[in-house]
Amino acid sequence: MSLIPSVSAPATGRAVPVAWFVVSLLVAAGVGVAVTAVLLDRPSPPPGSIVVTNDFGQKVSVPYDPARVAVLSPSIMDSVDRLGLRSHVVAVDCYAAALGGLSDDYSPDQIAQWNLTSSMCVQVGPVFVPSMLVNLTPQLVLASTIVSIAAVEEITGELGIPVVILQPPTLSGVLVDEQTLGEIFGVPTAANDLNAQLSSELYNATNVSSSAASFPTVLLTYSVDTGGYWTFGPGTFGLSMLEIVGATSISASTTIPYPELSAALVLSADPQRIVYGTGFGLTETSYAGGPDWSQFSAVKSGNLTGIDSNWITEPDPTMILEGIPALLSVFHPSPV
Repeated sequence: MSLIPSVSAPATGRAVPVAWFVVSLLVAAGVGVAVTAVLLDRPSPPPGSIVVTNDFGQKVSVPYDPARVAVLSPSIMDSVDRLGLRSHVVAVDCYAAALGGLSDDYSPDQIAQWNLTSSMCVQVGPVFVPSMLVNLTPQLVLASTIVSIAAVEEITGELGIPVVILQPPTLSGVLVDEQTLGEIFGVPTAANDLNAQLSSELYNATNVSSSAASFPTVLLTYSVDTGGYWTFGPGTFGLSMLEIVGATSISASTTIPYPELSAALVLSADPQRIVYGTGFGLTETSYAGGPDWSQFSAVKSGNLTGIDSNWITEPDPTMILEGIPALLSVFHPSPV
């Protein structure tokens, strides 16, 4: 469940912040406007390589269709698998055994579906262990911001392995990243087909929410502790999810991307509904033990819903294909 960057990340240069229905129509029609934009003015790559632009707006020379790839993010692993590229993956992100190892980032279902094993582990936290990466001999590393900038610099500078950071801040960026992966691995048709599915879900969500009579206020929380409830601020994919399904986040005006809201702030905002992430040890009981949980109006009225954490914390195709429909059913249930 990769979510909060391990370090402060530079401003993204590739968020593609356009209206959802426009994004959907363009991608569905096969018009690669966003991708075309990032392909301009690239230097000539070495033979057998191409140059792509990562989610920080940086150009990276990578081997074309690499056979051995390290995927250091569950969200990227989801995309890679959906594009039929699982056979290319030789390494994935893990944490120290004391922190759960492989299962700290990947759910049991993901581990089984993607056939992940401990032999593929590259420890990225709490400290990066470069020897684990070197031993698996990847030609390319695909990573999100759960990998620290220091680790990325070590991988590229000292180990000589190119790194492409794929961390879309909003849902539209997921579509651009699918195109980037299609370009790297030479599977543009698979990328276009997947984006057609994603854009269809986004377009449907836009249609449903645009006809809604009201826009409920919501606390969308993915974790809880004694300090309060972790949620999504401006410029994040979590906030994008609520916006596209026609809900109003009580954290939309906060000043940081991933704020922790105190119980006092939640009580003051008085959200009409609470949606909380489950999995990775978190259940409704976990949230019920949070500060002043029983005092929230939404809890008293039963207007709360648990949702798979992977559907709201990973900016990937599953967030759009599973998370968006799940939220639509919460805020816009079909008439019986």
